[in-house]
Amino acid sequence: MVSKEKFAEEDSLGYSINIIAKNFVLTEPMRQHIWKGLTKLERFHNHIMSVHINLEIQRLEHVCVVVCHFNHLQAKVEARSTDMYASIDRALDKMQVMFRKWKGIIQDYHKRPVKAVDMAVNVLRRPPEDDTAEANAEIEAANLEKWAPGKVIATETRPLKTISTNEAVMKLELSGDNFLIYRDEADRKLKVIYRRSDENYGVIQAEV
Repeated sequence: MVSKEKFAEEDSLGYSINIIAKNFVLTEPMRQHIWKGLTKLERFHNHIMSVHINLEIQRLEHVCVVVCHFNHLQAKVEARSTDMYASIDRALDKMQVMFRKWKGIIQDYHKRPVKAVDMAVNVLRRPPEDDTAEANAEIEAANLEKWAPGKVIATETRPLKTISTNEAVMKLELSGDNFLIYRDEADRKLKVIYRRSDENYGVIQAEV
């Protein structure tokens, strides 16, 4: 049963909070600790729509993943340590640093409408890790076709947004994604921004 105090806390923050614990039992003191840590982000309460927090104990590592959902934007951070309270504090501190760094662009991003069109994305089947486990000389052709790598198994729709390159960098840093396809509002060209191995960003101009 969810307590009335939980709803009162979420109302005071202005957004919904979803906490999932894996491989251990989430205690009330830990939940209160998380809620108090979220108050550090209070200057951004008008923009945050929801917060999802995943806590997991992996052998000796205590992992905390925090995802803040905005309108057409999300920020994701992760922290690991040997103590879950320390991981929670580190993750929320990372989120606060990112928000402080991108505060101006986040606020401008929400003030103006962002142009977007739907973009079709094909989902390809991942090749099996062990080919011999899924396919050998005795497997029928139908089953072999079923597990064929590169086969399109679904089609999704993603928004292709017209934004600035600075906003594209912000979205990559906040989300933790490896790449982003966008249309540059400066020259209207289709571009791909990606994380390089040296932690810098590369920009590929897909249109000439």
